[in-house]
Amino acid sequence: MSDRGDAAFSGGERGELNELRRRLGALETAGSPQAAGHHRFRSLGSVLLILFAALLSLLSVVAVWANSIVRDTDRYVATVGPLAGDPDVQKAVTNRVTTAVLAQIDVDALVTQLTDAAAQKGVPPRAARLLNDLDGPISNGLKQLVSSTVQRVVTSSAFDTVWVEGNRRAHTALDKALTGHAAAGAASLKDNQVAIDVAPIIAQVKDRLVSAGFSPAAKIPTVHTDFVVFASKDIGKVKTYLRVLQILGGWLPVITLLIAAAGVYVAFNRRHALIGVALAVFLAMLVLGIALTVARDVYLNHLPPGTSQAAAGAVYDALIKFLRAAVRALAAVALFTAAGAFLLGPSRIAVLTRKGCRRSVTALRDVAASAGLRLGAVGRFVHRFKRWIGVAILAVAAIVLFTWTYPTTMVVVWTAVLTLVAFAIREFLDAGATPPTDSRAGGPAH
Repeated sequence: MSDRGDAAFSGGERGELNELRRRLGALETAGSPQAAGHHRFRSLGSVLLILFAALLSLLSVVAVWANSIVRDTDRYVATVGPLAGDPDVQKAVTNRVTTAVLAQIDVDALVTQLTDAAAQKGVPPRAARLLNDLDGPISNGLKQLVSSTVQRVVTSSAFDTVWVEGNRRAHTALDKALTGHAAAGAASLKDNQVAIDVAPIIAQVKDRLVSAGFSPAAKIPTVHTDFVVFASKDIGKVKTYLRVLQILGGWLPVITLLIAAAGVYVAFNRRHALIGVALAVFLAMLVLGIALTVARDVYLNHLPPGTSQAAAGAVYDALIKFLRAAVRALAAVALFTAAGAFLLGPSRIAVLTRKGCRRSVTALRDVAASAGLRLGAVGRFVHRFKRWIGVAILAVAAIVLFTWTYPTTMVVVWTAVLTLVAFAIREFLDAGATPPTDSRAGGPAH
């Protein structure tokens, strides 16, 4: 078709025509056996690179999460801090502290002393028998007093402070649990457990019991007892892998991106390869999400006897909360990328979608022009550098997602929405996207 014939097409249609010409030429070139073999070789290399990039994307998410949990104390505290208000955790701490306090008071011995003292004072036999019959209720009542006092302390704001500060100190133990090294500090790894000292809670329970008139509580010494935050006999195995991921954590995402880009570059059809990368990463995130769910059950099934399953499950969910968020965010990025690459293709749905969007923006621009809007130099600039403006929009979106410290799914969604809005504005400002009104009318009247 001649250039003169091409003049009848709009800018967008002319671009599609050039793309079709390029594809036709590529198909004609691919007719030789040598070219076909070369294309098969490139396709195989592209597939291998894409699969490798998908695997590395899975490891990259875990590595970034491990670094954020291990190296960032504030991040760790923000992760486990809300657990202070979790009912299952509060119940587990209440049981642990109640057991520690009762071990120091010995309620049964107090009741025995009470009956013995009554007998020595010459209490009437009927009253002595009544005291003997009340041994059980009195003992249970004192234990209930201790338990209810502990529960009030644990559900108060004072426990929030103790929990946050205790976990801040315990972060050193978590560092040691996951990396095998730790700075000097009060916390340490014991029996493959990360625990916080609840001695401040016991001290507050002691004060409240004394204030309530239970004087034997004044004899409770300073008791250091631990509440286990994380426990696993496999920490020794896990920390080796996480140590490697921690070392690679800063570079692994970059390496993954470069390998994915290489897979797209060597592919014969790069748009299809980009869709393949996006879908492969999405499937990798789906596998990782399923693995996290399965790992939760495995972890709970291997807890030491006597550990609260509900509290341990709450702690596990809190620790991987941001990992799950990262998995969802990257999966969303992959889906948006695949959808964008598909809509750039020659399929009927893609073409109709592009034409519909272009006509909508053109109609809006025509309305604005009829109202007196003149794009002038801005419109000419956008039309001249339209392709580079699109590249800049995509680059900014990629930089935002890549440099955002902890992107969530909503960050990805809003970035995608703003990117589409930016492309719509670019189309609106493209003064050369449609011919002038007089040209469309067939030229000036004679």
